Amino acid sequence: MSAQTFQPIAPRPAPVKTEGLLAWIRANLFGDISTSIGTLTIGAVLLYILPPFLNWSLFNAVWAKDYDACHNAAGACWGVVGEKFRIIIFGRYPFEEQWRPLISTTALLALLVASCMRAFWKPWLVILWIAVLSFFFTVMYGGTLGLSRVETDRWGGLPLTILLASLSMTMAFPIALVIALGRRSTLPAIRSVCTIYVELIRGVPLISVLFMASFMFPLLMPQGFNIDVLVRVLAGITLFAAAYMAEVIRGGLQAIPKGQIEAAATLGLSYWQTQRKIVLPQALAMVVPGIMNNFISTFKDTSLVTIVSLYELTGAMSLALNSDANWRPFKIEGYLFIALIYFLFCFSMSRYSQWIEKQVNKSKLR
Repeated sequence: MSAQTFQPIAPRPAPVKTEGLLAWIRANLFGDISTSIGTLTIGAVLLYILPPFLNWSLFNAVWAKDYDACHNAAGACWGVVGEKFRIIIFGRYPFEEQWRPLISTTALLALLVASCMRAFWKPWLVILWIAVLSFFFTVMYGGTLGLSRVETDRWGGLPLTILLASLSMTMAFPIALVIALGRRSTLPAIRSVCTIYVELIRGVPLISVLFMASFMFPLLMPQGFNIDVLVRVLAGITLFAAAYMAEVIRGGLQAIPKGQIEAAATLGLSYWQTQRKIVLPQALAMVVPGIMNNFISTFKDTSLVTIVSLYELTGAMSLALNSDANWRPFKIEGYLFIALIYFLFCFSMSRYSQWIEKQVNKSKLR
């Protein structure tokens, strides 16, 4: 019997690390030839663009509120933001009373953040909304509690943007829900009315809706009867957003298998029980990205109210610089500042949408 010779097994390569920064870069930026070429191309473009931009925006920029230094600088003048900050943020609201929109907007933002947290998803959240909105309008408008009256046409800046966006989104959602269900109705009259509403609103730009609400609607009212311009604009944005959101929700409703509805009917569930317990929870979970996309679009569309002389964030910035010839050349810096504000809000909504998606999809991971 021959002796067996021991032959060691050749060493295997070490396993590739799948966690950490280097692993992420390897998988996402240099995963294959085409991805690597794209990464290197974009990197070269950034290397060409970023140095001049950084020199203009940071290294050669002027941060002090110095008019002469800004005009002699080779870079950006961020001093214009500090000089016109209060006008950009609060618009035409009386300067000495700007503490009122500050605390009102803070309370409204706190309400919005609380409404996004699961711990506050209770029946009393509706009461909290009523209380905070009552506080907001009482402090902003005044006329009571020793506060001077400030008409709504003088509201502006960030408080007006947040007010229009939050209220229009909140009121548009239930309207869109009803319209989406109406378009799926078996009753021809209800289905036709909902279809006409959606097609009419989606067939015109938001500017036309705002123009009609602000200038044409008062002409149709009896003499001496007038609705505040802020209310009319808010109604226009709400109806416009509801039409688009209704189509998003209708897409989710159509994705529900018909068999589930038939099964609910065999169990004796009524139409509204079927919608509330079976159809809507699944449909809304499917279209969370579309609904949030509509919310983000509505938030940005509030900038169009400038055409009806309501100076929200974008309009307030233009008002602040157009009224001062010394700082007028630095509009780019002003627009970049408000672009940053819009980005922070929109990015926050996008991240919250992703969190909602994870929550509603937990049942599919089991």
